Amino acid sequence: MSETTAQRKKHRHISPVWLIPLIALLIGGWMLYHTLASRGPEITLIMNNAEGIDAGNTMIKARNVDVGEVTSVSLSEDTSHAVIKARMNPGTDRLLNEETRFWVVKPRIGREGISGLNTVLSGAYIQLQPGHSDNAQESFEMLEQPPVAPPDAKGLRLHLTSAAAGSLNVGDPVLFQGFTVGRVENLEFDTEDRVVHYQLFIQEPYEDLVTSNTRFWLASGINFDLTSEGFSLGLGSLESLVSGGVTFGVPEDIPPGEPVGANSNMVFSLYSDEENALQGSFSHYLRYVVMIDDTVRGLSRGAPVEYRGVRIGTVDTVPYRIDLLQENQVEGFRIPVLIRIEPQRLQAKVDEESLKDWRARIKAMFDHGLRASLKTGNLFTGALFVDTNFVDNPPEQTLTEYNGVTVFPSEPGSFAQIEQKVTGLLDKLNNLPVESSLNRLDSTLASSESLIKELNETASSLNEVLNDESTRGLPSDVQRTLRSIEQTLSSYSSEAPAYGELTSTLKSLEQLMRSLQPAARTISEKPNSLIFNRGEIQDPQPRARP
Repeated sequence: MSETTAQRKKHRHISPVWLIPLIALLIGGWMLYHTLASRGPEITLIMNNAEGIDAGNTMIKARNVDVGEVTSVSLSEDTSHAVIKARMNPGTDRLLNEETRFWVVKPRIGREGISGLNTVLSGAYIQLQPGHSDNAQESFEMLEQPPVAPPDAKGLRLHLTSAAAGSLNVGDPVLFQGFTVGRVENLEFDTEDRVVHYQLFIQEPYEDLVTSNTRFWLASGINFDLTSEGFSLGLGSLESLVSGGVTFGVPEDIPPGEPVGANSNMVFSLYSDEENALQGSFSHYLRYVVMIDDTVRGLSRGAPVEYRGVRIGTVDTVPYRIDLLQENQVEGFRIPVLIRIEPQRLQAKVDEESLKDWRARIKAMFDHGLRASLKTGNLFTGALFVDTNFVDNPPEQTLTEYNGVTVFPSEPGSFAQIEQKVTGLLDKLNNLPVESSLNRLDSTLASSESLIKELNETASSLNEVLNDESTRGLPSDVQRTLRSIEQTLSSYSSEAPAYGELTSTLKSLEQLMRSLQPAARTISEKPNSLIFNRGEIQDPQPRARP
């Protein structure tokens, strides 16, 4: 019994030596737990190119404070991108959510100047922009460019759509009257709809400038426009001149509208220029098709539709569904042009009810002779526009439709009218008796030719006479004759003797004539008085005239 008890006591005794490994194990477990508990979360970063990223050296910073370190850099299984593993510092869990953004900070030359020069010596690092979402996240796609504004930045974010891809880039300025009020924050191209979606950020306090009637258009820096009304040249800011941008405003004669607010879901359209943005303001319009007899060269989309010089609409499509000409058989093969009559140009407020009134009013104008025609808007460019006006004595016309759109009555344009006049003139010229006139002209020319020959012969004969020496002496003979006549006339002057003799002779002759007057009277009254005696002459008896 005593031996059994002694053996049991011997087995129950534990040597103090075993306490040392036990204590070491407890200390190691505590250190492991402390190490694991003090480590931050591990995150995965995905980027296209790991240039400048080095495991164990590249730090992750937030507001220039180290919050993590890159632990490994590797390729993805399909080698399409780089996978970066990073260990974050303890207590950074609150920074990691679905709104957190990462990008590489390195030297960059952009529109706003040079940035990241401090990384030339220290090397590139990864910048963390904290998010404010409640949904935690551990895998992120890194941005190629730094974000324009943080998610919590005060301002307004807008969505624009455009059919012109590549018109803007991230970071391009958003201008208002030439002043930068925001930036292009993001862009995405929808391959199905073929539409570009832009996200703009408008800084505080400029968000109230965006209203329900605001229009956005591209600011290309230099804008040269050549239309039917002439040409215009516009210059933007230096930044927009270099990189372009987008500008916005409210068109004239349109109410400003209410601010859209930060919670608005409005989607704005991005127009190519200010003129197109202005045309986009006329959202209520009437569509008509004009069948053109003339050439449409020089008529383009956006050309004005005018009434006596006042713009009332816009050309929409040139030509419009020309493939349906043969199917519709609308008076031959004239060129269809789709136009829009925009009552908002003449009336401040237009709704669907107003459009019905305008349609009825225009139909009544058709009955009174309202017609459309093409006219030249600019002789330099050859640009055309659609002009509407009333014509005298309009023919009766039944309204037809082309592809479901009412046909606007038309008449030939100025070129066609000139062509008609020229054609009529040519017809009249063709009806003239040109052949008989040419025959008479030939005979006249022949007679003229013979006359010219005779004149030539006469001229040659005259030249022979004039060249004769005797003819050349005629002037001297004429001069001698004139001197003789002068001498003869000088001999009959009042002082010459011959003049006195001639005067006395004339006086004697006058006395003789007076003496012969009674005899001549007697012979005249009684011719036989020379043979018989004349009777006694009685005194005359006075008497009245019968």
